[in-house]
Amino acid sequence: MENNEKEIRLQKFLANSGVASRRKSEELILEGRVKVNGKVVTELGTKVNPEDEVICDGKKVELNKEGYIYILLNKPIGYVTSSHDQFGRDDILDLVKVKERVVSVGRLDMYTSGAIILTNDGDFVYKVTHPKHEIVKTYQVTVKGKVTDEDIDSLKNGVIIDDNYLTKEADARIMKIDEEKNISRIEIKIHEGRNRQVRKMCEAIGKKVIALHRSKIGSVGVKDLPIGKWRYLKEYEVKNILEGK
Repeated sequence: MENNEKEIRLQKFLANSGVASRRKSEELILEGRVKVNGKVVTELGTKVNPEDEVICDGKKVELNKEGYIYILLNKPIGYVTSSHDQFGRDDILDLVKVKERVVSVGRLDMYTSGAIILTNDGDFVYKVTHPKHEIVKTYQVTVKGKVTDEDIDSLKNGVIIDDNYLTKEADARIMKIDEEKNISRIEIKIHEGRNRQVRKMCEAIGKKVIALHRSKIGSVGVKDLPIGKWRYLKEYEVKNILEGK
């Protein structure tokens, strides 16, 4: 195969085709689940062009030729964001029925509700999930007990999670304190995406999370989108997210 300007790395080809995120596509390659022109490829640096035949898990992979789509879902509790869950749990693709092959942009755990984006644009997935782009995610958290101003200051300045990781500075504020029920509701804005980070941040200040909802990704929110429903993102919304607005 000759080198030309149409060639792209295999993991990017898979991501742009809506197979999986670029990181997950790398895993698929390393696991020997991808063939190029009939041969199993496990080298991440392998380049392909649109004329090559790419097979992943026995299915031919086609580059998207109809344009990209971007979907905002208000995820309910009880759904996982990974497709083909090994435990057979409900996943968000059960809620979003489109003909295009889409993947989630980042993840929300099973017990977190709220905003999640699905797309077939691999570059968009990469840019939004990569830490260097610092896309702000807004969470509304209900915790047990009374949150103090000192707790909020700790969240703002960074707390230790995962044994020795100091979280970056975050925006945080108290939304409501219900002394009768002994619960507090707070808002936390972060631009990191570590596994279960908001839950761990609350644990770090001694507060157990009762409910967790992601209300916004960048400036795009789900306030007017019922739980379990989805809509297509508008062009300016996609642009704003990519620009960190």
